[in-house]
Amino acid sequence: MKYVDEYRQKRHIVRLADLIRQSSKGEYTFMEVCGGHTAAIHRFGIPSLLPPEIRLISGPGCPVCVTAARYIDTLVALAFRDGMTVALFGDLMRVPGTVMSPGAAKASGADVRVVLSAHEALDLARSDPQRNVVFAAIGFETTAPGTAVTLTQAEREGIDNFFVLSAHKVMPPAMEAILKDGTEIDGFICPGHVAVITGSSAFSFIPERHGLACVVTGFEPTDILSAVLMLVRQVNSHSPGVEIQYSRAVSVEGNARAQAYMYEVFEPCDVEWRGIGQIPSGGLQIRERFRRFDAAAAFPVDLPEPAGANACICGDILRGISVPTDCPLFASACTPDHPEGACMVSEEGSCCTYYKYHRHE
Repeated sequence: MKYVDEYRQKRHIVRLADLIRQSSKGEYTFMEVCGGHTAAIHRFGIPSLLPPEIRLISGPGCPVCVTAARYIDTLVALAFRDGMTVALFGDLMRVPGTVMSPGAAKASGADVRVVLSAHEALDLARSDPQRNVVFAAIGFETTAPGTAVTLTQAEREGIDNFFVLSAHKVMPPAMEAILKDGTEIDGFICPGHVAVITGSSAFSFIPERHGLACVVTGFEPTDILSAVLMLVRQVNSHSPGVEIQYSRAVSVEGNARAQAYMYEVFEPCDVEWRGIGQIPSGGLQIRERFRRFDAAAAFPVDLPEPAGANACICGDILRGISVPTDCPLFASACTPDHPEGACMVSEEGSCCTYYKYHRHE
């Protein structure tokens, strides 16, 4: 299969692993900030191919995992209102809020529906003009343009029963926040899907301000190993920069058309990242021109103060300070079937990935 089989050939994997071992001259810690990378690294057994002095850790790469409990509580409250439908992606169904998950709300009679895109949610609004449809918009720069295009379509058609509750976030401010929090790494495996939209230039501040290596890479074994080799060589040569390994999809400038849609509809805002806290300019809110589609403005929800946290250490895991197996709830009270913390909910969440591939180690 093109762009799959040729990136999984054993001889290339073995050769790259050998080159990494030969190039290693000390200890290295690299962080990935993409849920797709987290899943691929463990699915393909990448850590077992690396020398012990190279450590890969996971950052806040899963948008579901960093969705605040208050946002989930808002979705649940809206779903129970008369004449209201909440449309969301399937991996949000089990995310725990303060009281219940959207899935539990659906089981209790709330109108919660799984969709595959914002456009599908717009179709729901078109099909039943008497119901208000709220689309739960989550994701990083990868999915924000799709939501933006859908809102411009709703505006053109004059659809007045379609709304968006934005939890879109942007990755560079989170990477900056992690470094300011004191997480010690030697470089980033930068998110490939995000960079398709933003371009690799979005990460230039990391070597410029923090002197750390960066490589934007793809999701196959040879992609990830090539990125590790490139990072090792940057560290060894004391020449940090932003390199593109994933050149079949990523450019320096990114997708200008997608960026234009995204910033026509959204503007940066300070926002809470679950487990990390408030990140300046870490989110996207709907601009004034499109404010009539903003569910937060159209349907205010009065929520109680959140309950005290349980023993879950998702915050430390998302910052790369701890690994999932450090959590006292991991694989006992917290499992994919009964997630206590957000990192166990999604297939791309750090805890869920560890549970799937490493719980018996």
